[in-house]
Amino acid sequence: MARRPLRSLLLAALVSSTIDAPASGQSVDLSKSIIVDLTHPFDERTIYWPTSPSGFELKPLFNGLTKGGFFYAANSFCSPEHGGTHLDAPRHFAQGHWTSAEIPVERFVGPAVVIDISAKAAADRDYRLQLEDVTAFEAAHGRIAEGAIVLLRTGWSARWGDRKAYLGDDAPGDASHLHFPGFGAEAAALLAHERHVRMIGLDTASVDYGPSRDFPVHRIVAAADVSGLENLARLDELPPTGAIVFALPMKIANGTGGPARIIAIAPR
Repeated sequence: MARRPLRSLLLAALVSSTIDAPASGQSVDLSKSIIVDLTHPFDERTIYWPTSPSGFELKPLFNGLTKGGFFYAANSFCSPEHGGTHLDAPRHFAQGHWTSAEIPVERFVGPAVVIDISAKAAADRDYRLQLEDVTAFEAAHGRIAEGAIVLLRTGWSARWGDRKAYLGDDAPGDASHLHFPGFGAEAAALLAHERHVRMIGLDTASVDYGPSRDFPVHRIVAAADVSGLENLARLDELPPTGAIVFALPMKIANGTGGPARIIAIAPR
């Protein structure tokens, strides 16, 4: 019997069923939805913070026929926590707050809010999300709901794979000349402390903009137990509202973050 794609099987099995987004009252009909992979693959091109001592490493353990005559393949991998598409746990910048393994699992799922600043970022590669950007979004789409996952679309994922274009500099071991957009501190404080969002995320290497030295956005959201998602892909395929995000990191005991497979279910 021919094998049907997993997505087709899921949709066939779940026609007319819905997923309710926590804390939003919003439902998504899976039979009328698309599944968008927001994750870059992990490989030799994966971009890590310039001061990271290593990148992603994949080593074959076995690949071929066994003595029993059947095929078998397995690898080992090694990776710093913070690189590629990944989650920042609150512990990353807030002592005593949740590690990767301690984040309540319901915090990994929520209704997506996508704020598009790609035009402003194209004009100013160090642009930061401003309070007026958030208020303009809310004027057009309604108040950001408690428990939302706010994603910032800068357009930077189109640069993925080109380290200098993506980070603004490709000097190894030096993070002092980076240039890319991010969240502004005042906007982050509004989202974390007044809108009470679950997570923030974006399609650049850091929720703080490239030239930052004291990482205020990291510190603001971590203190509120709001996790961060970095190096996202395909945000241009999501609507401003109406999608649901699933952001599932590796469950690393005592981890400050880790690689994540992040997807969104969006209306077709």
